Amino acid sequence: MMTPSAATRRTVLRWSGAGALAGLCSPGVLAQSHAPRLVTVGGAITEVAYLLGAQDQLVGTDTTSLFPVAAQKTPKVGYMRQLSAEGLLSLQPDALISTTEAGPPVVLDQIRSAGVRLELVEADHSWMEVGRKVAAVGRAASRMREARALQEQLDDAWAEVQRGVAKTRGQRPRVLFILAHSQSPSVSGEATAADAVMRYCGSINCMSGFRGYRPMTAEAMASAAPDVILTTTQGVDALGGVDKFWARPELALTPAYARQALVQMDALKLIGFGPRLPEAVRELHERVVLA
Repeated sequence: MMTPSAATRRTVLRWSGAGALAGLCSPGVLAQSHAPRLVTVGGAITEVAYLLGAQDQLVGTDTTSLFPVAAQKTPKVGYMRQLSAEGLLSLQPDALISTTEAGPPVVLDQIRSAGVRLELVEADHSWMEVGRKVAAVGRAASRMREARALQEQLDDAWAEVQRGVAKTRGQRPRVLFILAHSQSPSVSGEATAADAVMRYCGSINCMSGFRGYRPMTAEAMASAAPDVILTTTQGVDALGGVDKFWARPELALTPAYARQALVQMDALKLIGFGPRLPEAVRELHERVVLA
């Protein structure tokens, strides 16, 4: 159970009508004559921009920027790995903020050569990655004071979640993450965002011995023997709902199938490694480890 102080800290992630972090961004924060024009590439980075009150500086976002809802109405520059220099430069940004997963590299070189400042955050699926995203947006938006305040509150929330997880280290269910955004689902091995989140919440990724993702096969399901299946809400929707998700014959070979133990969560919240990561890990811990 969350303590009153934890509930208070979690208010850092509540969105005001304008999308800004309540209490952090006061009028006149940007006293400069020209607030930097920003393009954010990556849903988590766009979330940070809204939390810092920089939403009015956004001239473009990528197609993974779906939260908060207001971000869906911003001009889109395409998918983060398939950016186009011409379309992006037409928005006349001062800075582009993304992770090292953005590309292709030749497009990033063209954008840099055009005089646009690039803030590329290393993506390593760690809590530090979240901090690097906050700092990068703060620098590019000229909102470092707000970034430091946000990071302090996020660090407090993260520490509290990790203390809760540490109390139940003896309970470590075997979890399998399925990425099912297409009709050919795959399973998550090591060195993925899903693997990191599973470990952070105190569970065991039952798919080990390989890095990245592999196709979901009957043999893999039988040997993995997961207690719980973890997936994204978008993946369940892509397969036609929960009943059709479970109808895949490979899943019938697992202990999770017998228990109908399925946990689904919004993809950006679960594996986006953004400011909602403490909330995602807390929720996953409660639904998987404490269930």
